[in-house]
Amino acid sequence: MRWVLRSKIHHAVVTEADVDYIGSITVDEELISKAGLWVGEKVLVVSNTSGARLETYVIPGERGSGRVCMNGAAAHLIKAGERIIIMGFELANEPVRPNVILVDERNRFIRFLEEEQQGNKTNRRCGGRDK
Repeated sequence: MRWVLRSKIHHAVVTEADVDYIGSITVDEELISKAGLWVGEKVLVVSNTSGARLETYVIPGERGSGRVCMNGAAAHLIKAGERIIIMGFELANEPVRPNVILVDERNRFIRFLEEEQQGNKTNRRCGGRDK
């Protein structure tokens, strides 16, 4: 059994950071659904802006609002305006085709990232090789 990527929201922008809220990350319900995440699911959140990484759980934000809010202690690590990736994982016996979505600067769905879903993308900048 291995932990494999199952769901990913790529390039989201944090709209709020609320230290006084009790834990979690608030995500627009539309994005939760498109990415295949579950409310209450544990996720890894990575900031492309600061490099911060943390685990928390998903709570729903208003559908269509574009809301992505870091709550509680996580708001000390990732601030409003930062670009993040939100990832959900699954324990599996075989490879899983991840559901990866790309959003714009207002956290509106742009498209599914097919090349990442298929695992065919070669990363030439990080030591990938052409075959």
